[in-house]
Order: sequence, then structure tokens, then C-alpha cells
Amino acid sequence: MSDPYETTEQHLDRLLRRALNSFDLPDCTVDRLGTALAHSSSLHSSHHSSVLHRETYRHTYLLADGSALTLWELVHSTAGDAADPRSRRQPVFQRHELYDDEADVQLASARLSGSFSDVPAFGEDSPQADLEILTVLMATPPAPLPRMYAPDNSADHARRVLRRAENSDVPGEATARLLRAAFAHHITQIFGRQCRVDGRDAGFTLYEHAFLLLDGSETSLWEVEHTATPDGRHMCEVYGDEKTAREAMESRTRIC
Repeated sequence: MSDPYETTEQHLDRLLRRALNSFDLPDCTVDRLGTALAHSSSLHSSHHSSVLHRETYRHTYLLADGSALTLWELVHSTAGDAADPRSRRQPVFQRHELYDDEADVQLASARLSGSFSDVPAFGEDSPQADLEILTVLMATPPAPLPRMYAPDNSADHARRVLRRAENSDVPGEATARLLRAAFAHHITQIFGRQCRVDGRDAGFTLYEHAFLLLDGSETSLWEVEHTATPDGRHMCEVYGDEKTAREAMESRTRIC
């Protein structure tokens, strides 16, 4: 996603040049970004299926006045842009969009995740229609994005998640037996953070692996990936609920 040797100025220039809507950013936002001294980028959420590939990135900049400013980058391609979904090749044509408000990027993601035909793009209808849409969007908060399950060897995916877990309290045989009936799944990054643990840099990421079962019910595995180990190596832990997963992270560091 980013070059570790790239300066903040180069990073920002790259983001603005490739974004299709960079001209929509307020002038005051662009002016403030011109004083950026440092930056940090992280994956905020992702969705991949045979229909849609979508990722949202959070880019945070430290400005000269000591304040911080965040840009939200939406990267997406649809089925017409992507390679054969059965192959390991990446989508061919990726579109990049930038927003300075998290609610705006959520709305853009919702338009992608919903019907591609019943939501007009801004500028395609009359100015009055655009105004009415904007009024509705500003008056009501965006609805939570629905899960879009993808059938893709989901029972095997569940087995692999459980198999790579190193914690002693990993969900047991009853959970493994239940997940043998999984026929679709959806992965969401819930949390990601870098911090210092015992004087060393460590990274924590929490994922929800949601599974749709043959009887129509849903269940999830909660995966914690971190490097808060004595030798700094990568470790994977898996839990049966979010509360236990977060408590496990808290037991290693107080960042949660």
C-alpha cells in the first residue's frame, strides 16, 4: 500500500494524483495538508467477493500546528474490472476516491455494496436531484453496511483459522463441528493499532470471520494477530466472541 521510504509530501502527492475525486476536497483541507510533517496509513476495512473488491484506508497526517488530519481512501473495482475471481491475480482496474469525513466514505462504500443500478451517481441527474440526495444523506446517519457473504470453501477457511490459532483457549470441537456446515463467509478488520510493549514496537489486529451456515444461521470467529511476543514474531489467537478477544489484547497491552 505504501513505500516505507516515501516522504509525507510524496505520499500525499500520490494520493491526490490517483484519486478520481480529489478536486472535491475542500480548499482548506488541501491547504492544511500542505503543512503535513508526518503520516501513518492503515487498512480500516475490506470486502472481497466475486462481485466487488473494496478496501478503505485511513491516512492520518501530523500537521505543523500540532493537530492531526485524516483522509479516508476508498479503493474498489467491480466484477467488470476484475480478473477471474478463481485466480490469484489482483483486480485489473482499481478506482481511488478520497474523503475528509468518515461518514462520507461510509456512504460511498454503501453505494458500492448495494444495488449498482438504483442509486444515481452525483452529476448524472439534475442539480435539484443531487440537492435532494445530499439533504437526505445529511439528515440521517448512514445505515451499517450489510455483510456480503461469499461462498468460497468456507468450511475449509474455518478449519484453517482454527488450526493456526496458538492460544490454549481456542474454541473447541463443538465450534469446529458447527463450522463444518459453513458455506459462505465474510472477513472484516475490526481493529488495528501499533504500540509499544515492553519497550518494543508491536502490532495488534482484530478480525471477525463471520460464517453463514446451511441452516441460515450465522456465527463468528474472532482472530487476534499480534507481534507482542518475546522474540517479536507474528502470533495468531482465535476466540469465540469479541469480548474475549478484546480482553486477550488488553492482557498484553492497555491500548484497547
